[in-house]
Amino acid sequence: MTNTGIASIGLHLPTLAMRVDELATLRGADPDKYTIGLGCREIALCGDGEDVVSLAVEAAKRALSRWDGDLQDIGMIAVGTETAKDMSRPLSAWVAGELGISGQVRSYEVKHACYGGTLALRQAVEWRLSGAARGKAALVIAADVALYAPRDPGEPTQGAGAVALIVGEPTVARVDPVSYAWSEPAFDFWRPVGQAFPSVEGPLSLDCYMRAAESCFGAFAEEHGGLEAALNDLESVCFHVPFPKMVKKAVRHVAERSGWDAEKAAEFYEQKVDPTMRWNRVSGNAYTASLWISVASALAGRPIGKRIGAFSYGSGFGAELLLLDAGPEAATGAWAADVDVDLSARQLIDSSAYNELRA
Repeated sequence: MTNTGIASIGLHLPTLAMRVDELATLRGADPDKYTIGLGCREIALCGDGEDVVSLAVEAAKRALSRWDGDLQDIGMIAVGTETAKDMSRPLSAWVAGELGISGQVRSYEVKHACYGGTLALRQAVEWRLSGAARGKAALVIAADVALYAPRDPGEPTQGAGAVALIVGEPTVARVDPVSYAWSEPAFDFWRPVGQAFPSVEGPLSLDCYMRAAESCFGAFAEEHGGLEAALNDLESVCFHVPFPKMVKKAVRHVAERSGWDAEKAAEFYEQKVDPTMRWNRVSGNAYTASLWISVASALAGRPIGKRIGAFSYGSGFGAELLLLDAGPEAATGAWAADVDVDLSARQLIDSSAYNELRA
């Protein structure tokens, strides 16, 4: 079991979306503030009958359809989310019910803000590596619907989506058992029980995110002969994407702390980071799914053996840098069709429809 990782990927985005420049007009803001200042393009929104469960289930069905195993081979379902439906019953129970999975299966929900999906994946990988899986695979899902109060500064970063990962033989990607974690307790983003929308300390959240990135990449660099040598080994570097400009600021911060000049940092960002966010720009911040939307994009079409980095961050705060090596099925990138199907079918709504939806 020392060779374990992602055997299949499925993604699902909801049926509605809104351009952020349309939202800017609605809010009386300069569109450049959203499109350039934040780096956002569109926010994904759930329509009638859609919620975090329907997103998670459809992503899981798509991952399962491309996997050579069957439901009896699943021994774990772990769902990372901060869009919980119940304070006791895990989201995995809703998913298992829809998929018809029961029996000798470990089923649970993981909560740590946007870091929850990564924790679920790490637990599944370590479960396999420990031998406790006894040859079975895990279904790991990162799914969220991110909404803020109308006129909240976070409104243009809203989003929704789900990514399902079958953890077993690493035909899509091997997950390195070694990772680099960092955590500190902080109130940068939180939503108490009974509060409809999250509370955010924006400057503190950005500071925590950058400090976490510096710590995780610093530990990685220390073991690999410095930051430049460490990053040269990576074909792409994916980040949790609250909004694209936040990622750019974090990359610049990590680079500057390692003595890189602005030109070198910008070149690294443009070549190895920015291209991974192509789907994030049309999904918005999908919380736990955000990083894994980026990872799915980076793996699609990647030649076997090529390595990518995946930096996960969750407010509160916890962070971890993972390393993945593309497997033989990454080159075909079959899961890219999921995004193509969803984007071609979804409806872009205007301000009037958005007001009605939020009402």
